[in-house]
Amino acid sequence: MTASPSARAAQLLKDHRDSIDRLDAILVYTLGERFKHTQSVGRLKAEHDLPPSDPAREAAQIARLEDLARQADLDPEFAKKFLNFIIAEVIQHHKQHQS
Repeated sequence: MTASPSARAAQLLKDHRDSIDRLDAILVYTLGERFKHTQSVGRLKAEHDLPPSDPAREAAQIARLEDLARQADLDPEFAKKFLNFIIAEVIQHHKQHQS
């Protein structure tokens, strides 16, 4: 017996949602790993009296991420906003280490 179109659509929807859930988990764990490294960078900067932000590195990272976004068929402007959000959070963490 062949599944109805709505049953096939429901299965496809479930499959997409399962993939989205897995990717969300990957994003969260990846961000967790990234922040572990940036916390270490923040402590290192504080120990050596380095500024909490590095505008040249940040600009290079944004350009790199925009290029990666284009390669991944993702809106580069979205990628830039996303990285700027992460950078702002990292700088806040670095400033906390310097207090």
